[in-house]
Amino acid sequence: MLPDSNRRIRYARGYAELGLLREAARELAAVVGEDRETPDFLLARLQVAMERKQWKTVVTTGRRLAQLTPDLEVAWLHWAYALRELNRIKEAKAVLLEAEPLHGGKSATLHYNLACYHCLLGEMADARARLRVACELHPDFKQAAREDRDLEAMWPELSAG
Repeated sequence: MLPDSNRRIRYARGYAELGLLREAARELAAVVGEDRETPDFLLARLQVAMERKQWKTVVTTGRRLAQLTPDLEVAWLHWAYALRELNRIKEAKAVLLEAEPLHGGKSATLHYNLACYHCLLGEMADARARLRVACELHPDFKQAAREDRDLEAMWPELSAG
């Protein structure tokens, strides 16, 4: 990676952490050539696009990053989340099911998001099972589920239990 690209990516991350998303995007836009395909660049681009709610960019960047570095859980989670925001729920579910062999044993968020996608698709038994696993891995998801609109169909049973 060119030193200038490395510096720009670092600056972009710093700007993003400060909420200066326009400046972060400007730094990333200045990265050229093959450096735009590195995991460092793609991760920075993914994070900025998430903050800016640029869902189509998140989908393409998350997909590419997951292909290059499948062990990077955030790539899969953001890719699926962006698909969900674009109302492409079945695709979001498919992404996380593909990621499950790599991350399912330790990722409460993966299971929680799958619970949401199953619920939105009316697959209630699967939604319950995924939510159970998510809450076993991270108990705070119990409260979050009671307020998450994606799980609204389950609210009565979540309030009872």
